[in-house]
Amino acid sequence: MTSTTKTDGTAAQHGLAEHSHGGPVVPQSSRGERFTSYDVDAFEVPGGREEDWRFTPVKRLRGLHDGTATATGDIKVEVSGAQVETVGREDARLGDGGIPADRVAAQAWTSFTEATIVTVPKDTQSTEPVTVTVHGPGEGRTAFGHLQVRAEQFAEAVVVVDYRGSGTMADNVEFVVADSARLSVVSIHDWADDAAQVSSEHAHLGRDSVFRHLAVTLGGDLVRVNTTVTYGDKGGDAELLGLYFADAGQHLEHRMLVDHAVPNCRSNVLYKGALQGNSAHTVWIGDVLIRAAAEGTDTYELNRNLVLTEGARADSVPNLEIETGEIEGAGHASATGRFDDEQLFYLQARGIPEDQARRLVVRGFFGEILQKITVPEVRKRLEAAIEDELAVVGA
Repeated sequence: MTSTTKTDGTAAQHGLAEHSHGGPVVPQSSRGERFTSYDVDAFEVPGGREEDWRFTPVKRLRGLHDGTATATGDIKVEVSGAQVETVGREDARLGDGGIPADRVAAQAWTSFTEATIVTVPKDTQSTEPVTVTVHGPGEGRTAFGHLQVRAEQFAEAVVVVDYRGSGTMADNVEFVVADSARLSVVSIHDWADDAAQVSSEHAHLGRDSVFRHLAVTLGGDLVRVNTTVTYGDKGGDAELLGLYFADAGQHLEHRMLVDHAVPNCRSNVLYKGALQGNSAHTVWIGDVLIRAAAEGTDTYELNRNLVLTEGARADSVPNLEIETGEIEGAGHASATGRFDDEQLFYLQARGIPEDQARRLVVRGFFGEILQKITVPEVRKRLEAAIEDELAVVGA
């Protein structure tokens, strides 16, 4: 008989100078039973109390969740450094990465007019990063999109997906990593202040493939990103990193599911976020499922949040579901807190003013993530963006 062990993390919440921990958060059912469909009507309209939506301010989704949002604009996609195609929804390759698992993703699937497929051909090793720039539909407009990035067998590439502009957008993004391929992706959500985005990312890994993904979320009024990783064969290796910085009134939400269904695969998740300003809100939900057949799995997930001012709130819920004891290792952790007083005292005792000391602490906090960005231009851009955010803290 196979035994099942479920370990659920707690939600860490921070408000006005308070620190509270909620009780255990138990999923409504096994993540292995998660419903998927391309049919919008197969999903009920979320009201905000469902487990998958309870942290999301549905009134700020601008109708993306209930069918009242219709396309009133277009998304512009620019690609350089790789083979690119524009296709219709009848293209058989679409869906190779995954199937929508909520109503907004299904709405985006049924509403897009054309999809962009970016392919790194077999045995190709790109020396320069592939750039995919996605421009929003514009202020006051709504659009739906679909992007697929394919790394064929033995291919190797770094892809930068850069979201910019204004408007309201829902999209599906697929990453298809073939056998023995290596795909590194940096997704940058650097929207204008008015923008709202709900994005579902689906990554499917082949045998002995490597997938590295870094999500950076800085701009926008509301950004919700769901990332799902599935394994098609043994030897898959996924690393999911994230960096987010929320200002007053912003809602930045990251949800992920790493579904280990085959033996001898690995995953590592590390997300870090900072918050400042009244009603700044971040959400991180990390689900890892190790199915009964996934012997030899090695996985770990960690989320850390740094609250810089009063009035900000971070919710963090790690969930680990294990259906076999024959694994290499599995664990999770979550921590949310304010500045380390000892660090600040140490720096100030050496003559560093308090505002500069705070900046140094935050830079060090994000340094572990930033140093893993292999594209110098992107790393410099993000370092500058964080400096701009920190300037507000010290203002």
